[in-house]
Amino acid sequence: MKWTAGDLAKEIDARVEGDSSLEISGVAAPERAGAKDLIYVDAAKHAERAVNSSANCVVAPGGISLSGKTILRSAKAKAAFAQAAALLLERPRIATGIHPTAIVAPLARIGANVGIGPYTVIAEDVHVGEGTQIGAHSVIGAGSWIGDNCRIHPRVTLYAGVRVGHGVEIHSGAVLGADGFGYAFDGERYWKFPQAGLVEIADDVEIGANTTIDRGSLDDTKISDGVKLDNLVHVGHNVQIGAHTVIAAQTGISGSSKVGHHVVVGGQVGIADHCTLEDGSIAGAQSGIPTGKIIRKGQTVWGTPARPLDQFKEAYFWFARLPELAERVKELENKK
Repeated sequence: MKWTAGDLAKEIDARVEGDSSLEISGVAAPERAGAKDLIYVDAAKHAERAVNSSANCVVAPGGISLSGKTILRSAKAKAAFAQAAALLLERPRIATGIHPTAIVAPLARIGANVGIGPYTVIAEDVHVGEGTQIGAHSVIGAGSWIGDNCRIHPRVTLYAGVRVGHGVEIHSGAVLGADGFGYAFDGERYWKFPQAGLVEIADDVEIGANTTIDRGSLDDTKISDGVKLDNLVHVGHNVQIGAHTVIAAQTGISGSSKVGHHVVVGGQVGIADHCTLEDGSIAGAQSGIPTGKIIRKGQTVWGTPARPLDQFKEAYFWFARLPELAERVKELENKK
């Protein structure tokens, strides 16, 4: 499909300044763009890059002058650019048709236009929705349900009974539905606690490569609409994550913790069991959140143990001065 600046503006709710008939066929960084590529700037300090670019069309917020360019004005330029990119870029297919080496159980229900790659295994009573693509060497366990238009990359494993909504993308190496880390100690040995719950993934979720999401123990593990999990994230049993939350790489969430909607979790954050991160809260990279702690709505925390950002900054300031303060203490002692 051919796109013009005017067509894109309507789709991304932007205002055109310049030639609305300008043809656009791709996206790129300003320095790499050709004449038909779309670029964006979100701050005046980047305006020169856009002006010097070969691209004829730029997504930009108000107040930035870009001489000689057709501008798609949007208050949220980066988000608008991402929306435009989704329209302009055709994503490569993961699988087309059902490969002859794939094993599909007789009682599996496969929708129209589904792609199943080489050596993939689809167990009994699995439902695969219309337009979904499943990559090579993936395993979809018995009784799992996958919605429409999902993209499941190669070597993904869904244990039995996993539920996946519509428009979900799961990257290579992800494992959904493994047993949670739950044991009961009788004074001498550990007994495995039942891991009989499910994993439920809602719509428009993206799950990064090598991320693991454990099934619930007696309850279910639930990931809500629009959640984005980076690579190498671990979600423990019974965890609940609210809508449109983003969690960066190497974060671990222990069992029965609750993360609200629109929460931001930085990389390498450790969240212990039974914690609560309320709606809109932010946990800075490498924060450590101890068992049972509550991060309040809209609060930003950092450090280990995690504390409000202002407290963390003050403590870190004094920590950085410890060598200097130690020398002063020594000088005072020597004067006695």
